[in-house]
Amino acid sequence: YLTLWKRKVEQTGTLNYPVEAARPGSGYPVLEVAIAADGSLREVVVVSSSGQRGLDQAAVQILRLAAPFPPFPDSLRNDYD
Repeated sequence: YLTLWKRKVEQTGTLNYPVEAARPGSGYPVLEVAIAADGSLREVVVVSSSGQRGLDQAAVQILRLAAPFPPFPDSLRNDYD
């Protein structure tokens, strides 16, 4: 599930990445993402900023654009809601 999720987010990011959001020397934002078992996006939190507000906002927006995600498979749904 995680591999497919990551692929979808990366594809969405490739298509929607605002080049002007990243400046040379920018770090990478670290995001915490909560997904419901039905695949809907519950919450996105910037845990560690890239140092560029625009880049952080673009990363959050890319996740919103990529949602919804596939529902959890039964094996995952049994352990997580």
